[in-house]
Amino acid sequence: MDELLYKGYTDVVEADLSKYFDTIPHSGLMQCVARRVVDKHVLHLIQMWLKVPVEERDETGKKRLTGGKDNDRGTPQGGVISPLLANLYMNRMLKGWRQTRRGEQFQARIVSYADDFVILSRGKAVEALGWARGTLTRLGLTLNEAKTSIRNARRERFDFLGYTFGPHFSRRTGREYVGYSPSKKSVNRIKEKVGAHLKPGNVNPWEEVRDQLNRKLRGWKAYFGLGSPTKAYEVLDEHVEERVRHFLRRRHKVQSQGTRQFSMKRIYGELGVFRLRGPLREARS
Repeated sequence: MDELLYKGYTDVVEADLSKYFDTIPHSGLMQCVARRVVDKHVLHLIQMWLKVPVEERDETGKKRLTGGKDNDRGTPQGGVISPLLANLYMNRMLKGWRQTRRGEQFQARIVSYADDFVILSRGKAVEALGWARGTLTRLGLTLNEAKTSIRNARRERFDFLGYTFGPHFSRRTGREYVGYSPSKKSVNRIKEKVGAHLKPGNVNPWEEVRDQLNRKLRGWKAYFGLGSPTKAYEVLDEHVEERVRHFLRRRHKVQSQGTRQFSMKRIYGELGVFRLRGPLREARS
């Protein structure tokens, strides 16, 4: 997507579908499946699976049943084939975009993943949004208007798939450029996971605690290592250092802040915690 921004597709439709998984019409979905699956037994099995009641918890934690034989919409979230079915139905909109050559008409490109999509355009974002809204309505889906907007990526930022796209500033030159970096929400989410992992109730041996922590950090970096991640790395490294120090200080009943016993150098060196910015370098004499 960054290549499209660099090529001038900077008028962005940031779209959000309202309760997509819960509102997919069964009739339209089964038509999509039937175009690809001819075995009537498999089709019947999928139809039955869509009608199975699902036990969920509401906002207050109370159990409730959704779905059932009288339900004609939705595919259960968490179901093993729900992502496949959701992608299959979403492909109807993408196929319509290609077949009607809307990309040429609106000087635009669609970038999508499951039910998340953005439209990048060269000056015709309003028209592209109008087309998307009408097409989704015909498919029995609804845009969340409160979360759908049009932005100019040269002046405004937008989030997509965990990244923030839009104006950034070079640390080296101070100049502005259109780029992308891990979003604040993505950084906060991994910080919460680190905190939950290094909780007082985790009494496993340090080597096990460290290895599990490192897997989380390496996995995060594997996805968020593109664009301009340096600032996010710095924030997370500092957070991890602080949480590890607090965890070990509490475990070893250290009365002080623990900065001497568990220094940054020791945490990212001897204790083996993975550092997003890479290994610490020895200071030159």
